[in-house]
Amino acid sequence: MIKGVRVRYDNPAHAAALVDLLDAYARDPAGGGEPLSDFARGNLVASLAARPFIFSVLAFDGITPVGLINAIEGFSTFACKPLVNVHDVVVAVSHRGRGIATQLFAEVETIARERDACKLTLEVLAGNASARALYQRLGFAAYRLDPAMGHAQFMQKWLA
Repeated sequence: MIKGVRVRYDNPAHAAALVDLLDAYARDPAGGGEPLSDFARGNLVASLAARPFIFSVLAFDGITPVGLINAIEGFSTFACKPLVNVHDVVVAVSHRGRGIATQLFAEVETIARERDACKLTLEVLAGNASARALYQRLGFAAYRLDPAMGHAQFMQKWLA
């Protein structure tokens, strides 16, 4: 049976599961194809724990970690309310197609509602058809304000 839990960053089993699942995601082509750096592996959990606006949810099959979502609270100035950005979504290859991501998202939505968030946001690669289909089934849609202006695009600028 799959069980979802809110991560306690001070729990060694949760910490190890989070890092291992995120590393597996990073190694996947959808995550960039490179492992987490030694710095990230060694400092990630403490850095997440130091930020009260971040939370994570894990899924376990028995004692085996099989799913993870990391989420970051932001703020919608138009709604004048918090929002929750789903930053990482990971399901172990061995457990894909079993509804685990849907369970994780349900718990993230519960936490977001507890925080009085107005919406969930996320970004997804255009070529990740299975993830895009899941997100659409869960009610996510491309962000736009005025149809004449088109959809928003996610952009980045590295500072290091």
